[in-house]
Amino acid sequence: MTATPAYLAAVVGAAVAVLLLLIIRLKQQPFVSLLLVSMATALAAGMPPETVMASIEKGMGGTLGFIAVVVGLGAMFGQLLEVSGGAERLTLSLLRVFGRERATWAMTLAGFLVAIPVFFDVGFIILVPLVYTLARETRRSLLLYGIPLLAGLAVTHAFVPPTPGPIAVAQLVGADLGRVILFGSLIGLPCAIAAGPLFGAWIARRIYAEVPEYMTGGQRAEVRTDGLPSFGLVFGILLLPLVLILVNTVTGALLTGPEHAALRRVCAFIGHPFFALLAATLVAFTALGTCRGLSREKVNEIATSALAPAGLIILVTGAGGVFKQVLVDSGAGKALAEAMAGIGVHPVWAAFLIALLVRAVAGSATVAMLTAGGIVAPLLDGSPAEPALIVIAIASGATAVSHVNDSGFWLVNRYFGLSAKDTLKSWTVMESIIGITGATLAWLLSYVV
Repeated sequence: MTATPAYLAAVVGAAVAVLLLLIIRLKQQPFVSLLLVSMATALAAGMPPETVMASIEKGMGGTLGFIAVVVGLGAMFGQLLEVSGGAERLTLSLLRVFGRERATWAMTLAGFLVAIPVFFDVGFIILVPLVYTLARETRRSLLLYGIPLLAGLAVTHAFVPPTPGPIAVAQLVGADLGRVILFGSLIGLPCAIAAGPLFGAWIARRIYAEVPEYMTGGQRAEVRTDGLPSFGLVFGILLLPLVLILVNTVTGALLTGPEHAALRRVCAFIGHPFFALLAATLVAFTALGTCRGLSREKVNEIATSALAPAGLIILVTGAGGVFKQVLVDSGAGKALAEAMAGIGVHPVWAAFLIALLVRAVAGSATVAMLTAGGIVAPLLDGSPAEPALIVIAIASGATAVSHVNDSGFWLVNRYFGLSAKDTLKSWTVMESIIGITGATLAWLLSYVV
């Protein structure tokens, strides 16, 4: 007996509910939870038991064949940038260029750039002493400088590869990574401005936050200014992988004639994320490592230490790929797509709302992005929607409505010494501005590209 579309759509809804129950209420590890739910979904949707494991293997292998390499290289690249003081140099140089009177814009741009190779929480912890210093010197609220920094970090972390989230979703929905970088940057900058300097100035007048003594031990936060790599070096290494990926995308779009076939092949090779990130990582090893006095053993130690947290991200992402594959192979994803198409929801808003729902309930942006990516992927079959914009819509939904079930909420709460109420008024609203603005701009662009 063939399952009806209504039944399959109900299976998807139940699968998401069970996934959230396992992660939130029962505190199960997300990797294990995703595998369990994927197996149960496949069986409930009527897949023959003998094909379930093959589908799981296909989903894991198809996802990790790309993700594992990119996340691993990106983690090592980011670790070298952190340890060498490159992130710190980048921020100090921007502050010097913009001046203290426009420091909020400098902090936004610093967060935007630093989060390209460095995870959100790491970038925040590296740069928060600068926020402390600015707040003390100007006697202004921490939020005046902290919100712009957080906005820049959050936007890039969600919208611009090679951070793991957008890479994983791009893989799930079949989006070109160069186009994701392009649209993520175009949409991300207005989002960062709206949620950063503009909202930051508004909320800082309403909530005064001082540097918490428990964060500094009553001592002034000191910021290193000597012994840091140059701005040009850091900026160049930071842009290298993005430029290579974008060169491939632009060349493939503009040079379509047979006379350019050889050039396209070369650009496709050097612009592949594997080569782009490998090149950037090797340059970082040399320019930020051995050339600055670190031994090869120390560089290897730093790089290896970055792979431990990356391993968890890789496995959870792979499990998200399993969930997506099960939805595709069982026909459940197609049934849900047909149901949503019948309602008349635009694919961009469908992607945003699915990710938003999971984000609000689960708290985890990663779980929200992977779950939404798996559900939305079948929506794109035969759809004119640009996959890269769908990635941005999912990232927007997974960014908004961060509250008490999100670790980022409490990270900001503690570092800024805020009450839960004030954290909701500042951090949560900032994240929601990013999400709503990002989805709106992605929707508008969908009528142009």
